[in-house]
Amino acid sequence: MLPEGTLELLDRTLAEDIGDGDHTTLSTIAEGTHGGARLLVKEKGVLAGVELAEAIAQRVDPGLHMKVLIRDGARVEPGEVAFTLAGPARALLLAERTLLNFMQRMSGIATLTDRFVSAIAGTGCQVMDTRKTTPGLRAIEKWAVRIGGGRNHRTGLYDMVLIKDNHVDLAGGIKPALQAARAYLEAKGLDLKVEIETRDLGEVEEALAHGGADRIMLDNFPLDLQRQAVERIGRACETEASGGITLETARAHAETGVDFISVGALTHSVPSLDLSLKAM
Repeated sequence: MLPEGTLELLDRTLAEDIGDGDHTTLSTIAEGTHGGARLLVKEKGVLAGVELAEAIAQRVDPGLHMKVLIRDGARVEPGEVAFTLAGPARALLLAERTLLNFMQRMSGIATLTDRFVSAIAGTGCQVMDTRKTTPGLRAIEKWAVRIGGGRNHRTGLYDMVLIKDNHVDLAGGIKPALQAARAYLEAKGLDLKVEIETRDLGEVEEALAHGGADRIMLDNFPLDLQRQAVERIGRACETEASGGITLETARAHAETGVDFISVGALTHSVPSLDLSLKAM
């Protein structure tokens, strides 16, 4: 299912690309010409954005017809064809770049997410994304994380209370920050999870002593201290490791016993997957 607001996003994206007309296509392709194209995979990875590509094609011209050969979430190899498109040739060329931009970005995110999920398989830990997303594309990028087997953290500032280090410092400490958050939620009648970031074992102890957190984030903890923190927290609340976690270190973090690892790199610096739309 397309995330809310996707069709409006597609309209803006297409308008950005087309402007007052695709003059190259209008000048070289005769009106009424029909043709076909195939989505060619050129790099190993996880495919994402097929459902979105179909929506793009329909938004450009309902006369474009897609035959899906590989679905979202499938692992793909170079040379495979994900789908074919057939219909008005001008519409094919109008849709091409917008379709590829979204699919390459989404597939890159899904591919990296899948690699993290595979790296920690069997540990019981889950991979989560962050809010480090491209402005305006958060819903699409978080969709790609789910396609890759990851889990979404909060969507925005509105659907969870996440007390970060700056909140703690400006509120005067762990205890007053948690007290204020719980009082606010009660006063507003809001049922939101509360997570608090900690920077050392002392702050972990403060969070446990006060209570009120549904999850404690262990930010940039060395592995030995992270393991100690997880043991100390026990099942009092959920635990999350965050800060500079890479594919090479992900399993070591997961094996400390944390419930989640959050990885900003899933969306903020991921390379696109190489895909191409070729006429046939």
